[in-house]
Amino acid sequence: MSIATLGTASILLLFVLSLAGTGFSAIGAARRSERLIEAGLQSVYASFGLAAFASALIIYAFVAGDYSIQYVQKTSDAAMPLFYKITSFWGGLDGSMLFWVLLHTLFASLALHANRDRHRELVPHAAAVLSVITAFFAGLLLFIKDPFSLYLLDVPSQGKGLNPLLQNLYMIIHPPSLYLGYVSLAVPYAFGMAALITGQVDAAWQRSVRRWTLFSWMFLTFGLILGGLWAYEELGWGGYWAWDPVENAGLLPWFTVTAFLHSIMIQERRGMMKVWNVSLVIVSFLLTIVGTFMTRSGVVQSVHAFGADPVLAWTFGAFMLAIVLFSFGLVIWRLPLLRSRGELESVLSREFAFLVNNWLFLVAAIFVLGATMWPTFTEWRMILAERYPDWLAWQDPGERVTIGAPFFNRYMRPLGLSLLLLTGVGPLLAWRKTSQVNLVKQFLGPLIAGVVTVVALLVVGLGSPWGLACFGLCAFTFWTIVQEFYRGVALRRRQRPQSVLDALIGLVLRARRRYGGYIVHLGVVLMFFGWAGNAYKIERKTTLRPGDTTELGDYVIRHDGLRATEDWQKEMITAHIAVLKDGELKSTLLPARWWYFQLPEQPTTEVSRYMTFGEDVYVSIQEVDMSTGWTQMSLYINPLVNWIWFGFAVMLAGSLICVGTRKSDGTGEES
Repeated sequence: MSIATLGTASILLLFVLSLAGTGFSAIGAARRSERLIEAGLQSVYASFGLAAFASALIIYAFVAGDYSIQYVQKTSDAAMPLFYKITSFWGGLDGSMLFWVLLHTLFASLALHANRDRHRELVPHAAAVLSVITAFFAGLLLFIKDPFSLYLLDVPSQGKGLNPLLQNLYMIIHPPSLYLGYVSLAVPYAFGMAALITGQVDAAWQRSVRRWTLFSWMFLTFGLILGGLWAYEELGWGGYWAWDPVENAGLLPWFTVTAFLHSIMIQERRGMMKVWNVSLVIVSFLLTIVGTFMTRSGVVQSVHAFGADPVLAWTFGAFMLAIVLFSFGLVIWRLPLLRSRGELESVLSREFAFLVNNWLFLVAAIFVLGATMWPTFTEWRMILAERYPDWLAWQDPGERVTIGAPFFNRYMRPLGLSLLLLTGVGPLLAWRKTSQVNLVKQFLGPLIAGVVTVVALLVVGLGSPWGLACFGLCAFTFWTIVQEFYRGVALRRRQRPQSVLDALIGLVLRARRRYGGYIVHLGVVLMFFGWAGNAYKIERKTTLRPGDTTELGDYVIRHDGLRATEDWQKEMITAHIAVLKDGELKSTLLPARWWYFQLPEQPTTEVSRYMTFGEDVYVSIQEVDMSTGWTQMSLYINPLVNWIWFGFAVMLAGSLICVGTRKSDGTGEES
């Protein structure tokens, strides 16, 4: 039996088994039949086995170069290194869907196994929901996007090769990271729906999903930052975030998951925002499906979307509608059980700060989604106006609108700075109500830090309004975090004699959720510090011959020559660029252009940069004339950009500390 036949058969079995698992779990829960519930759980475990088997088969086909399988032929070739052949598994539409199913069944199995004894009432309902999701994606693979589809005639002798932009170390890690964040959100959603079905809407489902949600947030963050780093080093345009639809697809659930991780603390502490929290879980999962729909159906235009597929678009549309009707139908049914036990007592409270924080995250998600889809809406309007001119005679069909990065930046800057402000304000406010004495005591230090920073920047001549606002808020929030750690360490040292370092470590280990959160906030501050440097960016586009020089800020850039080379996979032209400052050679940069033999019409730009803590000198080349040496270059000085990546590392450390939290005492800190 061929690989393709085995693969298609495994997907068919997976589809049937997931439908059976749905039935077993739902009927077992209704009848309280332990045998049927167990059958449903075993179906989930077996689904993972089938998904892993199918995934192993397609990876083997890539490694073996089985070009009779269409997906293998379209996304790989014999010259690719082994690790790129393996990562071609998720490099195209069909394989990425199978990869989704693999991760989904893995997470479903782990979550159900971990909770089968602790939350026996919730598990069968959660298993039914997870099995339905598996059935949907398995059905897509079986009926619409079979990754094992064969060439029936004229089997090609070689592959087309993976998109050259994806043959990059970051792209090996970036897509799986986003998938881990995306797919794992099905677990909180399933347990949230199980809580609504059973009526257990208090603490049980929260304990089941908080760590999973934090896990999802961590990998969404990891994937988004790696994507930015990939864009910065691979695309050659001097930036790291272009508000591309595929970038935005990963950002949308990040907004709502971040909101949930803040608002769940209010429910734990005060018994408030139950409807809001379960709605955020629903919306977060829904946005993962929306993002998958956007990048795989062709409804948005992107340099790294998977292409147009109307059938897939309608199928995803129907699935999203079903999620909305089912999920919010349950919320409406359970509204009497979701009433808050507490009330908001003051605007000068941590609850109110978190509430505003949540609204800003939701507004950001709605704005980014609307702006991303707006060009598509205008195109649909044009099509309708052409097909039904009598109905829409009043409507000017116009043309497809293009919304670029300047539009997003104009409106997202104030939202981002508002969220940065709330990151600093939240810890300064008490639960329920903050007294005037405490208000002054808490805010005095951070306010002085922010004002002094802004004044100092004005004195040295850094007068960009957005830059000043960002640096001032970074100082305010940074001082807030330092203040919290200082007070905690001082208290521990008063209670027992120990060094500052021992007290700091003990403080973090004693309240990992709280102080891990502060470390995450510190990472956010450092990233905003890096983004603020963009206000002082220097950019030049020039054409130089070997021996020519040009000035770039305080640097002199000298073109020292070109070199043409090739390997078994591609041709390369590399420029040798000297970076000098005050007459001293700081670095020799090697920006390049690569042409892959299999896809010569898709050359890649390999940038080179001189990195310091203060700035990057960043060089990319676009056009090269080997006969004369004329080289068209893009030159940039990107101040503070490396603080973005450093801030992300700090965020990751903080989130790992939070994930290590064992249990909550209901006050927002672990016991």
